[in-house]
Amino acid sequence: MIKKIKSDILTSIKNKKINVFFLFLLLAFIILMFTKLSKEYTNTVVFNIEKINIPQEDVIFDDSVALNITLKTHGFKWLTYYFSKPKIRIDFKKDVYKKDSVFIWNKSKAYLENTQFDKQVELLNISPEVLTFRYGVNMVKKVPVKLNSDIKYSPGFDVSKPYVLRPDSVVVVGAKALVSQVDFVQTEKIELTNVRKNLSETVKLKLPKKNKDLTFSNDKVVLKATVEKFTEGTLKVPVTIINVPKNINLKYFPKEVNVSYYVSLSNFNSISAKDFSVVCDYSNILNNQSLLVPELDRFPQTARNVKIKQQHIEFIIIE
Repeated sequence: MIKKIKSDILTSIKNKKINVFFLFLLLAFIILMFTKLSKEYTNTVVFNIEKINIPQEDVIFDDSVALNITLKTHGFKWLTYYFSKPKIRIDFKKDVYKKDSVFIWNKSKAYLENTQFDKQVELLNISPEVLTFRYGVNMVKKVPVKLNSDIKYSPGFDVSKPYVLRPDSVVVVGAKALVSQVDFVQTEKIELTNVRKNLSETVKLKLPKKNKDLTFSNDKVVLKATVEKFTEGTLKVPVTIINVPKNINLKYFPKEVNVSYYVSLSNFNSISAKDFSVVCDYSNILNNQSLLVPELDRFPQTARNVKIKQQHIEFIIIE
């Protein structure tokens, strides 16, 4: 038993010695790394170009443009360049000018050093000193947005006004051959059920994935709609006979017909019989028939599913 305890103690001491050794080794490595990274180094790095504020009417061709930049800075700064792709930002509003059929970027080392790098970085060389960007003329076109929807309302509810899309159109920018083929943009299909409250839904646009050279001012729109409780109404509306020859005298029955309609509760009291017009066209009579067909000539915009209950109007000709 005593031998086992001694053995465990010796093993523990040895393990602690090993742990201390590795701890010192780690500390030595960290100190070495900090020493190395604190020193300054000179190296040449390839910087990609990030193009911003390109005029909407111009399209920059996808040429491979990059800058070879020789820098002098400490190791910590070099780590950021190795772990992330370095970029030089070129503002097409103020950093370039047009000449012939290209944009030209020609900036001094001092300008680049002061605008793109911090004080810890010394810029030694740029290659090439001049960059050219080929461009073409874009076509800018405004096209409407079309809603693709399957919206079902709870019994007794419906929209009281037409759907509203915000924005209701988008601007398409790209090569003329591509933009001219775009006449509208459709939304992704929105499906809703048992709707009984006002709508305010964000809907994505179904943009063409194949044409990556096209840009759109929006990739989504907001669908808005006013939803109200609806009810059915019925009114007696006078019937008018039109296109009766002057030498014919008619008597017809009934003089009024029942007209049913669907309307929101907020508009129910605003509708009256004078808002409707029901007519029978005498010139449509065939083969000496004695029946006229009533048709709706006018009805209020707030009314839906307007129907005439009476299908025929009987008449006789009085000599």
